[in-house]
Amino acid sequence: MASTAVPKHTELNGEMSSCVFPCKKSKMGNNTVTVVLGAQWGDEGKGKLVDLLAVNSDIVCRCQGGNNAGHTVVVDGKEFDFHLLPSGIINKKCKSVIGNGVVIHLPGLFEELKKNELKGMQDWQDRLIISDRAHLVLDLHQQVDGLQEAEKGKNSLGTTKKGIGPTYSSKASRNGIRIGDLLGDFNLFEEKFRTIAESYKRMFPSLEVDVDAELARYKEYADKIRPLVRDTVSYLHHEIRSGKKVLVEGANAAMLDIDFGTYPYVTSSNCSIGGVCTGLGLPPNVIGEVLGVVKAYTTRVGDGPFPTELIDETGKLLQERGHEVGVTTKRVRRCGWLDLIVVRYTAMVNGYTALCLTKMDILDTLSEIKIGVAYKLNGKIIDYFPSSMTELSNVEVEYVTVPGWACNTENVRDMENLPSQAIDYVKIIEKFLGIPVKFIGVGPGRDSIINTV
Repeated sequence: MASTAVPKHTELNGEMSSCVFPCKKSKMGNNTVTVVLGAQWGDEGKGKLVDLLAVNSDIVCRCQGGNNAGHTVVVDGKEFDFHLLPSGIINKKCKSVIGNGVVIHLPGLFEELKKNELKGMQDWQDRLIISDRAHLVLDLHQQVDGLQEAEKGKNSLGTTKKGIGPTYSSKASRNGIRIGDLLGDFNLFEEKFRTIAESYKRMFPSLEVDVDAELARYKEYADKIRPLVRDTVSYLHHEIRSGKKVLVEGANAAMLDIDFGTYPYVTSSNCSIGGVCTGLGLPPNVIGEVLGVVKAYTTRVGDGPFPTELIDETGKLLQERGHEVGVTTKRVRRCGWLDLIVVRYTAMVNGYTALCLTKMDILDTLSEIKIGVAYKLNGKIIDYFPSSMTELSNVEVEYVTVPGWACNTENVRDMENLPSQAIDYVKIIEKFLGIPVKFIGVGPGRDSIINTV
């Protein structure tokens, strides 16, 4: 029988508390902010957990990213897809905030609202609040995104071409346009729009922009968006002081973070814990629980190194059983074994207090399962996650092999009713990381989550 023990050299030194970086209690809100973050390369199923936790929350927030993110929520058999909207917007008792760190493509936002409204999402106008400091993703940003990718040729990054990178570049270059600019003096908005359009035309002569038509369109958007916009920083601080519970939904995931991810195969925002503070204007001392969402295996979309990738029948099985196709791009996701070196690294950065293990039911048919527990480089185990993509491309993964449970877990709702092999799988993850698994996902629906507490 295959060993289930984690090799000694792969364990963390010393005992770890369930909270990696314990927070002091805050006078403002008493740590009433809960954060949900992706712990791998995205697509871990954060939306379903956010939807579940939103039932007991007053406000759900997005703090960064744009409509390059995709979250699927299944409620009463209906599937809702969110890209800019916080997943908690389905909950009629919750306010939904799109924070200053998010970049917003207004045509995409209104299209998303319309599609979900047709599926049964009602009265969103009473629940959606948008920051006046959020930057606008213009159609020309999306065109530039595609042109930049084309220029890179074989070295392209596999972006979603949603204009996210160029918009954050505009923001950093201080020629970006914010929601507040659109709602202010329209003559100044027009001046800024023409300036940025001319700037991009100089860089990309083939870029075609009908400036007058775009300006006319944005005049209409200004009237539509105005009732939803406010200063979300003051709003959130007021609500936290009054005791409201706030839930923050991170878009993308830690391995796509522009600082800590597999650069340059990353997104253009900080989708780790720091992005929560800068993307909403919240201080660290209001944050209580930080939940890292981990898929029971590993996937990633686009290019870049992927140490545990399976380019075989098992990888194909995971892709097919897990319906691993991007919500936003419809690209097939690359699949591989669970990589605990990745999760340990993102836990260092984010300080997870607990984990949510999703899609465990996808492993139901496997007779044995592998878990990545160490990286070797030039024959030697390394104790760090490589920043160099050359190094990461050349690591050799050391695995532990565990027996599969080979039975259906989709209808299990209590930890004790899981097969013993599935429980062992969870325990190996907890032991290696020193972090408890609080939730286990065994299906797509809202009710298919096991609360282990």
